[in-house]
Amino acid sequence: MIPLVATASELQRLRALVEDTAKQVFASAKKRIAYKIGTMIEVPRAALTADDIAKYADFFSFGTNDLTQMGFGLSRDDAGRFLPAYVESGVIADDPFATLDVGGVGKLIEIAVAKGRETNPKIKLGICGEHGGDPRSIVFCHRAGLNYVSCSPYRVPVARLAAAHAALGAALAHGE
Repeated sequence: MIPLVATASELQRLRALVEDTAKQVFASAKKRIAYKIGTMIEVPRAALTADDIAKYADFFSFGTNDLTQMGFGLSRDDAGRFLPAYVESGVIADDPFATLDVGGVGKLIEIAVAKGRETNPKIKLGICGEHGGDPRSIVFCHRAGLNYVSCSPYRVPVARLAAAHAALGAALAHGE
């Protein structure tokens, strides 16, 4: 997984480097293993140009912590000093580092999902970061068509339950 990609040519070059290195390692070890090469979508520009980036990716993992920082133009380290007041006074509904900002960062994800699948229909899509353990964020991920969420181990039970609820809710909505 190659982080912080901003352009397709960047991932194209790094993919070639990984593939060349893997060939050398496989030749020296006289063994091969299957692997996939993908990128973290953490930069708003990458989300907006996901159709080009998907040409060189087997998967996208949305790094929602960094995508939120860059999407809002905030440092997560500094935002803790004023975000609680923003939530309390109604400037924002939720801390965007705890629950995914569906109206902004979520739109970047939806754009990237549509563009990525347009170019590469088999691309695997998911998120990693604290949002992967937040039930409301998981419901959004399900609706957006992501294949997986990743989160810290202590949040896995909550994430699994939220994913099951999202799938059940979607099935009931479709009369299944």
